[in-house]
Amino acid sequence: MSRLYILGARQKKLLVRKEEEWNLYETALILELDIETGQVETRVEYKTPEEARSTDKASHVFKAGTLQGDILYTCTSTEVLIFRLPEFERIGHVSLPAFNDVHHVTPTSDGNLVAVSTGLDMVIKFSPQGDVIREWPVLDEPLWSRFSREVDYRKIASTKPHKSHPNFVFELDGEVWVTRFTQRDAICLTSAGKRIDVAVQRPHDGLVCGERIYFTTVDGHVVIANRRTLRVEQAVDLKLIDGQKALLGWCRGLLPVDENRAWVAFTRVRKTNLQENILWVKNVLHDGMGEKPTHISLYDLAKRKCLAEFDLEPHGLNIIFSIFPADIAKDAAAA
Repeated sequence: MSRLYILGARQKKLLVRKEEEWNLYETALILELDIETGQVETRVEYKTPEEARSTDKASHVFKAGTLQGDILYTCTSTEVLIFRLPEFERIGHVSLPAFNDVHHVTPTSDGNLVAVSTGLDMVIKFSPQGDVIREWPVLDEPLWSRFSREVDYRKIASTKPHKSHPNFVFELDGEVWVTRFTQRDAICLTSAGKRIDVAVQRPHDGLVCGERIYFTTVDGHVVIANRRTLRVEQAVDLKLIDGQKALLGWCRGLLPVDENRAWVAFTRVRKTNLQENILWVKNVLHDGMGEKPTHISLYDLAKRKCLAEFDLEPHGLNIIFSIFPADIAKDAAAA
């Protein structure tokens, strides 16, 4: 693996320091990084069309996605986009009225898609053509009890604060699971009662790799659960590997390389009005601690060692949601 695709956005040049995240980013970006030379190429710059965004100030961000062969599924806050690689030919686009602060999309084993509408505390299953097949609330409450089917939530800038803030959806043995930020867990939406207790902090990614499920937590843990027992087997604190010399940033975006190594993405911490979402920062900060820029790092999780690190801010990337192997996508396209 010598090249990576990295998804996120470029931040606006602010005249005032205070700006909400849903208005903060001017262009969604996909970069290609050569990890051997450090060279970076911008592959995609994208802005959400007017009909699918709340206001002219709305952020344009690529959130978390899924790479399957040479097909990349990704999302903005109000859209799902499908690209064929390596040319990044756009071959699909879906935008639904129930899409608000969408955080992740993935294809399902039956040929459909599931997306996390974080702003509605909901997961939606739909066809590639945009026909809604099923909806799940992520809390124990009736569907659409807090929101209305009659409202176009793409036109609502924010529904924060969220009761759950689901982040990432994945399939496990044919069943649909989602990570829940506030509840610090992952739950099964298709079989009631199945749950993975992440516990150490609030989770984001949930990636199934072989017999393991890898989670990131916002404060910089990689949590590894057994897919059979649904129990956490280890939680690696990346802050300790770094020696707590600097605030690593918001930890989201994960790419396991093999049994021991994984790429992890960090976004520079911004102080927001939603203090409940950054309380973990207060527990980490100490006198003299600096802040790291938006970056990705390669860790040996077994040896507790950082093997490589790349600062992405000089290349215009100020927030990161996903990392994918470019080599594998190109090999799949060639095949």
